[in-house]
Amino acid sequence: MATVFVPKELQADETRVAATPETVKRMVKLGLEVTVQKDAGLASHLLDSDFEAEGARIVNDAAAGYAAADLVLKVNPPTEQEVAQLKRGALLISFVWSVQNPQLAKAIADAGLSCIAMEAIPRITRAQKLDALSSQANLAGYKAAVMAADALDRVMPMMVTPAGTLKPAKVVVMGAGVAGLQAIATAKRLGAIVEATDIRPEVKEQVESLGGKFIETVEAAGEGGYAKELTEEQKKKQQEIIEGHLVAADVVICTALIPGRPAPRLVPAHVVEKMRPGAVIVDLAVSQGGNCELSEPGVVKKHGVTIIGHPNVPAMLSTDASNMYARNLLALVMDLVDRESKQLKLDLEDEVVDKSLIIQDGKIRHERTQEAVSKLEASPAS
Repeated sequence: MATVFVPKELQADETRVAATPETVKRMVKLGLEVTVQKDAGLASHLLDSDFEAEGARIVNDAAAGYAAADLVLKVNPPTEQEVAQLKRGALLISFVWSVQNPQLAKAIADAGLSCIAMEAIPRITRAQKLDALSSQANLAGYKAAVMAADALDRVMPMMVTPAGTLKPAKVVVMGAGVAGLQAIATAKRLGAIVEATDIRPEVKEQVESLGGKFIETVEAAGEGGYAKELTEEQKKKQQEIIEGHLVAADVVICTALIPGRPAPRLVPAHVVEKMRPGAVIVDLAVSQGGNCELSEPGVVKKHGVTIIGHPNVPAMLSTDASNMYARNLLALVMDLVDRESKQLKLDLEDEVVDKSLIIQDGKIRHERTQEAVSKLEASPAS
């Protein structure tokens, strides 16, 4: 029987947890022994007693939980101290961001661990139920529109009142991926006039199906449903097209990300200067440098414009974010458990496992992670 450990997340702004009583019940039914660290779910309003009622064992000491676990389920990348506490041969499943953090990837490999990175789950039809990036981005897009509405100095919908008619707010969404599409849908439901831009022309139909107007710029569709990085000439042309739309907007919601690279700068400082005082920018890409040149973690005001840059927006919706993420993990775990032996089985013939298992028994399998680690090892500082 394999043992699963769910620790309490250490990141200061983190409210999510990698399992819920619902998913614990399913894992116990699979024949797994589930251990949860005390108060791991408290920030998501999940009590230890809720986990115990579904068959989990609560432990006070994270080190003991790590040491005994065959499988560790986390939200955020582990610290190197946490990695050192895992037993050799254990499997870690969490977000890792190994290309951006090769030092952590090296530590995981040196510890003789296996690691499935949730950001590496392939975006294929069969893996939709495992796609934690999408589940969390969906919530972030919704919350971005709500935060913008809350911070705005005017109402979102058109209102006809005895004192006159109030015009609807104008919202521009930068990027029409999962987060962007949800931001479009939410802003539209709130009554705003919504425009959206993306360098992938195939999303135009999706934008329009949600009631948004698609701003056509330059095309740069990449692999896996993501955008690819633009050339300097393409960036300049794109900026010229969209600048007028941004300046006229009451709200700009930025959602554009490129995997493994800094976020593209789509809203330069001079555009913010031209926006009307009282306008709002919500930058969901702030943790990767931001789509807006003036974005900072937290909330700032520049040139009369409120710029919201919370680096962990899904954690602001702790209950639903935890539920969705835990279900993503459960779907993955169910595919990994051998029904007869109740042990974990990593089937490399499975495309999902093959793509997302970035480290196996201390060997780095993921090409871009290996390149980052090799570069780290070759640098004089290392």
